Amino acid sequence: MGRRIRLPVLLAGLLASAGCGPRPSVVVVYVSEDQVFSEPILKDFEKETGIRVRAVYDTEEAKSTGVMNRLLAEKNNPQADVYWANEPIRAGLLRQQGISAPYSPGNAKGIPNQFKDPQGYWTGFSARARLLVVSKTAAHKPAGIQAYLDPRWRGRAVIANPLFGTTTAQMAALFSLWGDQKAKQFLAGLRANQVKLSTGNGESADLVASGAFDFSLVDSDDAVSRARQGRPIEIVYPDQGEDGAGVFLIPNAVVLIKGGANTENGKKLMDYLVSEETERKLAAADCAQIPLHPGVPTPPEIKPVDRIKTMKVDYAEIAARLTAIQPVLKEWVGY
Repeated sequence: MGRRIRLPVLLAGLLASAGCGPRPSVVVVYVSEDQVFSEPILKDFEKETGIRVRAVYDTEEAKSTGVMNRLLAEKNNPQADVYWANEPIRAGLLRQQGISAPYSPGNAKGIPNQFKDPQGYWTGFSARARLLVVSKTAAHKPAGIQAYLDPRWRGRAVIANPLFGTTTAQMAALFSLWGDQKAKQFLAGLRANQVKLSTGNGESADLVASGAFDFSLVDSDDAVSRARQGRPIEIVYPDQGEDGAGVFLIPNAVVLIKGGANTENGKKLMDYLVSEETERKLAAADCAQIPLHPGVPTPPEIKPVDRIKTMKVDYAEIAARLTAIQPVLKEWVGY
């Protein structure tokens, strides 16, 4: 007769052989910032903290809406701990739906309050700027977005379709800043001055770089990439004069998800993302994002935030305007 094995000992052995033990430290983050730029930052966080990152990225086709829709669908059973958004505008919807939780990262103390939710439901960092790319062959150099209405540039300017992407956010910001009447007059002026409509910011930048048009309003990464390629363009920060509205900045935003399984690790990731070191890395990357901490070194193609006159806007109001102006923009485009 073989030797008996006591039941507690047997169970302990089975558990050990099944690989049971302390759970690995993890954090789950949904990401709408381009993977090519966000993934290296998340890998660095893993190396420096030992916390394993499980990231879900938006696809190019989803255009920042894929993970957002996933967060909405998972409202009653949250799978993410953190949302890294490439703009702060949708963060308001997450709060309205009860999906986000307040948290103010300690590393964000140096970031201006303009780029944070006052109650901590999102924190901004590393912004894209809406800049003018100007052909070096242009006879005149525009100083601001009102140049779109100047007869000197009749048929010589281009803008990305305002139904999509950051141009939609720009239009919503103008409606918020100017009011409906002036903003609608601006749209009418674009048509009257025969402004060319492109499919996106990249195409706009290329049309200017080719000399086909004199200028366009694009994202800073589109402008910087053409400058680094040696294309014949100049970068103009619009509306910097005393009466100018300033540059519209679109920061990344980081959001804590309510009811996530790894909340404390989520907070650690948020602190890491809004840090000066992360902003330095994103400034040096090909996306050339503008640090929101004053004093963070930037490459020569972009200006530090404390040397830019920025548009004073309420991102929550822009979010509300974004939906309200859709019929106006569709009519203007001709849909």
